Parts: sequence; C-alpha cells; structure tokens
Amino acid sequence: MEQGAARERATERPSPPFGDAARGPEEAARVPEQARAESARGEHTHGEHPHGEPATPGAAPASGVAPASGAASAAAPAPVPARAAVPAARTAPAARVVRHSVRGQILDALRTALVGGELVPGEVYSAPALGERFGVSATPVREAMQRLAVEGAVEVVPNRGFRVTERTPRELAELAEVRALIEVPVMLRLARTVPAGRWAELRPLAEATSAAAARGDRAHYAEADRAFHRAVLSLAGNEQLLAVADDLHRRSQWPLISAPVVRHGVLVADAAEHTALLDALTAQDLAVVEALVREHFTGSNA
Repeated sequence: MEQGAARERATERPSPPFGDAARGPEEAARVPEQARAESARGEHTHGEHPHGEPATPGAAPASGVAPASGAASAAAPAPVPARAAVPAARTAPAARVVRHSVRGQILDALRTALVGGELVPGEVYSAPALGERFGVSATPVREAMQRLAVEGAVEVVPNRGFRVTERTPRELAELAEVRALIEVPVMLRLARTVPAGRWAELRPLAEATSAAAARGDRAHYAEADRAFHRAVLSLAGNEQLLAVADDLHRRSQWPLISAPVVRHGVLVADAAEHTALLDALTAQDLAVVEALVREHFTGSNA
C-alpha cells in the first residue's frame, strides 16, 4: 500500500498558476512573483486540497495508513478523516473572490489613469506592459481593458493591445444632449415628489465633490460626481435608468484628444452646481432645476 501511495504522489502535478495557461512563456516571465503566488493560491480552491489530496468528501487520503482493526472497526465503518469531511464548496469561492478583486482594482486604476490623462488618447497600450506597471499578470489587465472597450474608452488593436479612444468635442456635446434628455425629466419629477428631508441626506455627497474640486483632484472628482448623480437618480426607483445614465456619465468623462488639463476653477464651479441643485430641488423650483441640470451637462461635460 505504501508503494501504491508513493506512486500516486509521484504522478500528481500542481495546478498551473492562475492565468498562465492563457499566456506564452515570454509573457508569463514578466508576471511579478507576488501576483503569480496569489493567482496560484486561488487555483487550489477548485475542488483540490491545498496539498494536492482530493477534496471529495469520503475519499481516502493517500497516506498509506491502513484502517484501524479490532472489534470496534468490525462493528462500524472507519470514521471519515476530518480533512476529507470539508466540502469543496466551502473553499471554491476563494478563487473567484481573488480574481474579481484583482480585476476590479485594475479596472478602477485604469479608469483613474484615463480620467487623469495618464493614458493618452490615440496611444496603444499592451496588457503585459500595463501588468508590469501595476504589478499583476496580463490576464486581469486584459479583462479590465475588455470592459473599458465595452464602455467605449478604448478599442482593441489586434496583436498589439488597446488604443485609448480619441474623444472629440462633438462627441461630448452629443453625450451631454442625451444625458439631458434622460435626466432632466426625471429631476423635475423628483422635485415635485421627493420630501425635502431626502435631499438633505445627499448634502455629504455634494460636499465630497467640492472637496475633490478644491484639491484639483480630477480623478476623485469624477468618482464623487458620478456618486452624487447616482444617488439623486436612485430616488426614481428605476435600476435600468441608473445603469444607462451611469454609462453615459462615465463615457462623458473620458479625456478629449490631447487630454487637456481641466482648470481648477472649472472643477470648483461644477461642484458648486451640485449644492445649488439640491437647494432648487428642496424648494421645488422646477425652472432652476432644469436650468442647472442642462448647464451642468453642457458646461462641464463632467
């Protein structure tokens, strides 16, 4: 039995690190060791014990130890080892959490780089090169870039990578027009129906945009601005509206051709419009609400 167990252990091969199967030798060599180790730990959770033994409940361990003998063992079957009693379902989600977390962090980092102009419109960036920059493998970068392609921020360049979209002033004007067509009627309806106390709850979000604007932090302002608009529109209780409006909002934040720097005064003025909008919504001043929303979209594209 010991010889059979030894042969079984000799034939076992550890699972490949996460994402390596989709990468060539040269690309895999560029993956930082820490990210590779994190990915490899996630692979062990797919139905396999971290030390290579089967994770199927009731399976006998490959240890070469014979079951206990005697009257007790004859009267009842040998107890299932505690290690094998842990169902695979309890460990499987770990790999999915790690994968999603890395991809989500990279997606946020890429969005910040786009809004801040670090990724230049018209330039092509490869997943392996960006992976080295962020200290991860190319796989989560590629997945994040695919998401950005869906959002219209980049476009796929076969065999090269991803090109940052060159947004023109006309495209931004069109996005502002569509946003106004959707959000202005909703804002007016909310102004007539939402109690004043609910608008007071959104003051901290408006203040967050002002704080980011005061620092001249374009990336954080973009996040705070979207958070404010999502909170306002969420009062309509329409999830599809939120999804469409947020997608249009994000598209309008990608940089123009040559990624011009937004002046500090422009950010401060845009942030002030959030507070003014809350005042108008609280007072149910429909004319001011409509004027502020349209000016916010067409004046700042933020």
